[in-house]
Amino acid sequence: MITIKYNYDKDKITSGIVHIGVGNFHRAHQAFYTNQLLAFPDQNTWGICGASLLASDKNTVDRLRQQQFDYTLTVCGRYGNDTVHKIGALKEIVAGYEFPEAVIAKMGSPSTKIISLTITEGGYNIDKNTGAFDLQQEAIQHDLKNKHTPTTVFGFVAEGLRARRMYGSGGVTILSCDNLQHNGDTAKKAFTTFIAAQDPALAEWVAHNVTFPNSMVDRITPATTKQDLIRLNINSGIDDLAPVYSEDFIQWVIEDNFIAGRPAWERVGVEFTEDVTAYENMKLSLLNASHTLLSYPAFLKGHRAVDVAMQDTSIVQLLRDFMNLDVTPFVEIPKGIDLEVYKQTLLERFANKAVSDQVSRLCADGISKFPVYIVPVATKMLQTNKEMKRIAFLLAVYRHYLKYQQDDQGTRYTLTEPWLTKQEVQLIDSDDAAEFLKISPFVSVNWNSSASFLEQYLNFVEEVKVQGVAPTLDSLLQPAEATCSTN
Repeated sequence: MITIKYNYDKDKITSGIVHIGVGNFHRAHQAFYTNQLLAFPDQNTWGICGASLLASDKNTVDRLRQQQFDYTLTVCGRYGNDTVHKIGALKEIVAGYEFPEAVIAKMGSPSTKIISLTITEGGYNIDKNTGAFDLQQEAIQHDLKNKHTPTTVFGFVAEGLRARRMYGSGGVTILSCDNLQHNGDTAKKAFTTFIAAQDPALAEWVAHNVTFPNSMVDRITPATTKQDLIRLNINSGIDDLAPVYSEDFIQWVIEDNFIAGRPAWERVGVEFTEDVTAYENMKLSLLNASHTLLSYPAFLKGHRAVDVAMQDTSIVQLLRDFMNLDVTPFVEIPKGIDLEVYKQTLLERFANKAVSDQVSRLCADGISKFPVYIVPVATKMLQTNKEMKRIAFLLAVYRHYLKYQQDDQGTRYTLTEPWLTKQEVQLIDSDDAAEFLKISPFVSVNWNSSASFLEQYLNFVEEVKVQGVAPTLDSLLQPAEATCSTN
């Protein structure tokens, strides 16, 4: 075990970034890159001020405060070579549930050049039926009517931007770090729609003073359980109240569109580009879509850790066939990327025993994940009359997962679907399995255009119900036409 401490004087660091959402992924990804960059003396104005808006994060925030916001990140090597990094990039944290004015002041400060955020795929409040920002949501309505006492991320950012305009703090970049295709465009739609409805004069200022670059982020970062906390501290020999762990792979590609300047993240491995589209499509359709495909069959078969699921040959074959036969024909390969190596590396990353990600984490919030990860691939397959059996199987299994809440072994579980509506629950509970295809993630897809897909889907629904996931998956698998190379 190697321990690497940060090699800069934290007292000389100032915060140029306000990051909303100081969860594990941020602390293993953006903060990790920034921690490395702060070793360069000319980059000492790019420390991070964390902004926590949710009272549910209070425990983590309080723990970080007790150790002056430092924490450890254990990077788990695929071959057993783990490294512990002591991270000091978090200079401070302000909490909107305690002192909202402190959050607004930091966003409005002239020293803040970037407002970044990780608020999850579903956090942008985009209506899945229309693709528009939902202005009717109750909390949004509150913030529209009470601009100076915000409760949502949109209300806080709007008030922070209002402060910038009032005090002449200059422009700022809003940088989404969430797993969304064109996440900057999504953030722009969400924030500008809200601001236009709340304050048209501010909307005019935003149009000329705020940029929203797209970015592609990648690093598998599990949640840290109580058992993980003990294990990580024993292994590191450091008494850390808020440790994080992640895989050894990391990637960040960003469109270089920063109106107020930016850190020189390229010095520590971040790639800047004019257009992030090809990187996004490759990552979302291979890594994230494969994670979604893995999650529900693996969970219902009884697997609770991803690396254990990756010892299941039927799960691995399902992923290989999906990557090669369903996704690869539609992937635009970014310059310099060997796609076969990329796919094989994904399988190795999923199987990393040191990371041992939770399958339940991958299953959570499928309502938000399916439109981003699965629907684009499924739509292209329908349009080109491709074989749809793996997509049909996944949808049948997802329906079963939501409807029965019991795995093949009879073990009950609780759903984590924060955006599931009452109307969707009714469609899920319907005895007519075709009704499930009308839930919000799938409304943009013309499933009826493929009679063979519908037949396969309904057959899988019945097979999973009667036989269980394991035998249904075994009957699905056929010799692949092409496979990733094996170790």
